[in-house]
Amino acid sequence: MSYSAKMQGSHLYSVYFAPRGSARIYNLGMQISQLYLSPFDRLIGVVGEAGSGKSMLVKGMFPGLELSNDDEGVNVRPLPLLNQEDTGFYTPHTYHVDIRFESAFTQMHELADAINTAIAKGKRVVVEHFDLIYPFLGRNAHLLIGVGEHIIITRPNLFGPEPEDICRIVFKSIHIRKMAHTAEDLCELFMPPEDAAKCVHDDVTHGFVLAFQREKPDIDLEALEQKVKEEIAKDVSISFVDEEHIMVGDRLHPCTGPRTHVRTTGEIENFRLLKEFFYDAFNDRYLMVGLVGDELKRMEKNSRDFNRIDF
Repeated sequence: MSYSAKMQGSHLYSVYFAPRGSARIYNLGMQISQLYLSPFDRLIGVVGEAGSGKSMLVKGMFPGLELSNDDEGVNVRPLPLLNQEDTGFYTPHTYHVDIRFESAFTQMHELADAINTAIAKGKRVVVEHFDLIYPFLGRNAHLLIGVGEHIIITRPNLFGPEPEDICRIVFKSIHIRKMAHTAEDLCELFMPPEDAAKCVHDDVTHGFVLAFQREKPDIDLEALEQKVKEEIAKDVSISFVDEEHIMVGDRLHPCTGPRTHVRTTGEIENFRLLKEFFYDAFNDRYLMVGLVGDELKRMEKNSRDFNRIDF
């Protein structure tokens, strides 16, 4: 056995922030495929709620893969996975299937049989909502990925983890990510336009980071927090417009992750801006940090405790 195969065999969990925006998720998908995907992996399971970014992550991991639930492809029909009798040089090596979507058209046992047939033929199958088909398959994924507030990568063995273990983590945390993402956009909405235009996005557990290169912005954090809280109290609707914009009430706002939001601002819980800019000396930038959710009081006490993860 090669050294890399041994290392993959000993891999249990890796955890990444689930970033906002298609470009960052595509890049993370590419990194995951380079670091964790083996040429011998035949079954890739992906779990997570709708809007968590599963499909974008899959596109980053497998550039050029035709996704069966892709709106731009008008939901590929017939499902290639179910037409494996067509053999030859040009048949796919990698299939994609969204179980939640396909279960509306095809029985679960048929989908499970098609997945197992493809694997037996040496094909690879990437399965979104893997937890739904797992009881019918009789096998776990070679590589299992969960997408919530964090992205969890694991290589299950005979002793687990089971898909439901990963689901329990990511389903619980996705609402935090949606709250944080929406609060982040509200901060941009009420910041001076010149500052909103030059900030870049970064991550912190149970919150968000807006980073400013070299110069600390002249932003009154108390006043900005109050404006965002007032917008939260109004319970304004948040709606998808296109892949680059959302509507906040009747205001159009640019957004690189338009599907990952709460439905209204009133769903954001316990929003706070920390009342100082943190200087990142390594990257010469100033960081604005916002937090949401129940863990806020613990995290406010010690900035070096922000990224502690309690699964």
